[in-house]
Amino acid sequence: MNRNRQRLIEVLENAFSQSEKIPPEDMVFSYRGILYPSTLSSPETFEALKSFEARSDDVILAGYPKTGNNWLSEIVKELESADAKYTEEEMEERINAEKKLQTFPCLEFGDPGIYERMKKLPSRRIIVTHLPPHLLPPSILQNKAKILALVRNPKDTAVSYYHFYNNLPLVPSFPSWNEYFAAFMNGKLTWGSYFDHLVEWNKYINHESIMMISYEELKENQVLGMKKIADFFGFSLCEEDFHIIAKNTSFQAMKEKSKETHGKFGDILFRKGVVGNWRDLFSAAQNEEMDRKFEDSLGGTKLAAKIKYDVYCKA
Repeated sequence: MNRNRQRLIEVLENAFSQSEKIPPEDMVFSYRGILYPSTLSSPETFEALKSFEARSDDVILAGYPKTGNNWLSEIVKELESADAKYTEEEMEERINAEKKLQTFPCLEFGDPGIYERMKKLPSRRIIVTHLPPHLLPPSILQNKAKILALVRNPKDTAVSYYHFYNNLPLVPSFPSWNEYFAAFMNGKLTWGSYFDHLVEWNKYINHESIMMISYEELKENQVLGMKKIADFFGFSLCEEDFHIIAKNTSFQAMKEKSKETHGKFGDILFRKGVVGNWRDLFSAAQNEEMDRKFEDSLGGTKLAAKIKYDVYCKA
């Protein structure tokens, strides 16, 4: 399922080991007013990111943390591999090239030299990022690389990110849900405000090189969602391929293999994978506060319609 499982596990476990020696206040750094994990990136890396050279056939997957990025990336890798029909030699070449990156597979992670090493990756490169469009390197839009932007209803995102934050040793944890909720609403988490993230993506909802897909629509009908993704990227698969990939990338299938694919990180990454879990933690006041925030930020927009806020976020 994962092209280079061992590399991913080694990088993560090394980051976990480093974090044990870091005081909470040094676990994150600020770049352009937004926090990021210091064990995975640096301000110098973000400066170097500006010079990243995108290719027109790059497959860019973008989504705020805990909106389903890992799930989507596995789906797209499976779709791309089924379309490309790599020989064993070609797949070995790709795996060896990815090994040399020496970082977690996310665009904004690594040392400043990561982007030079990425030039040696064979096409098609599948690139994952948590950044909104205005923080992506200019070459991505200039070179017309296609971007699949993933969104998820903000209430489930908040709850999923809360559990992730408090179980991930790379970022400082929160003593209570209430304190975390205030930080989420004010954008005081790594990758900043999810509302700002959505507002920025809404500006690009009609862009010819960008497609929006929601976590919820993939949960509703994964095969239909995958067909939309394949059509957007120009992947050609038979009907049977879609059903096989849906089975291999179901939440349960991925969770069962998480030790193999993600090591210790698997227990942190795969929790419930459901829609509507926000009801377990939100108070009535918090529910109303987020409803107001969402309406003020995105009420009446096409992205709000895509998220189906009234369907998934109303008590």
